[in-house]
Amino acid sequence: MARITNDRDGESFDCNPDDTILRAALRAGQGMPYSCNVGSCGNCRFELIEGEVVHLRDDAPAWSERDLKRNRWLGCQARPVGDCRVKFRVDPVAVPPAPPIRREAELLETRKITRDITEFTFAIQGSDDFRPGQYALLSAPGIDGGRAYSMANLPGEGVWRFMIKRVPGGGATGYLFDSATPGERISIDGPYGTAWLRQGEERDILLMAGGSGLSPMVSIARGARAAGMLDNRKLEFFYGCRATPDLFEPDNVLTPELAKHVHFTAALSEPGEGWTGQTGFLHDVVKATTGERLAQMDIFFAGPPAMAQAIQLMAHEAGVPQSQLFFDEFY
Repeated sequence: MARITNDRDGESFDCNPDDTILRAALRAGQGMPYSCNVGSCGNCRFELIEGEVVHLRDDAPAWSERDLKRNRWLGCQARPVGDCRVKFRVDPVAVPPAPPIRREAELLETRKITRDITEFTFAIQGSDDFRPGQYALLSAPGIDGGRAYSMANLPGEGVWRFMIKRVPGGGATGYLFDSATPGERISIDGPYGTAWLRQGEERDILLMAGGSGLSPMVSIARGARAAGMLDNRKLEFFYGCRATPDLFEPDNVLTPELAKHVHFTAALSEPGEGWTGQTGFLHDVVKATTGERLAQMDIFFAGPPAMAQAIQLMAHEAGVPQSQLFFDEFY
């Protein structure tokens, strides 16, 4: 087991041979900055002062030749060969409310949500604690590295439910959709993520989702209701997709009781004949619908990269404080 010391604050933590520096830091309660956990965002970049590490992925999108020359590595990809001295900024926001645990999980059942989104329910060994909006890393057989998927339910059920969109040609979703059957066991590592529901100030809540981003937004809506937050706040839920086969019935996904407390709007970017609802890109629909109220809301969103980037720009132009934006970066 390697001992990792952060020169920035002098704190140390242990890292198992099969773990990464980021995940070991989070398991130890250290606030190492991160977001995607799969080498795409670069938020977990650190400087290696002493020692040796190896990367899980040589092709990590957020890692460059320039980083290598400057001895900078990605915490989510770096495995220490031995004891190391590193340097990274400690972020209190990254301190995990529930330390991530790697455990086995058994697939119990599946439920179709849309034409290419299915909910997968796994029985979790040990603690099932997490915060609404967080995600876990699922390791599929024969696929290198974990894939990040967000939970759709609430803790305390002994299961984690993931609403996952099939990715054409994707190894992990190919396994889940085509091969996995109830009773099969896989490795799940979590919870992770910093875009979880906080009760904080009593602002109205805005949720925006596309694709697999539906899953964490459903969890946040459920969490807000369970915490009594909707007794004195309004929750608006916007879902963007291409066409009507990509839609779902809110009662089926949110449950009829929760749906009564949520103002749900679907927007189609490629509507067909007979569609009478909102049309266009999600951020444009949200901007037109919320107007000046946007800057007074707590905003959570998840979805495809292009959608997430457009939402960030929209929020910036509307004067939304960064402290009211909650999202994990996936590219």
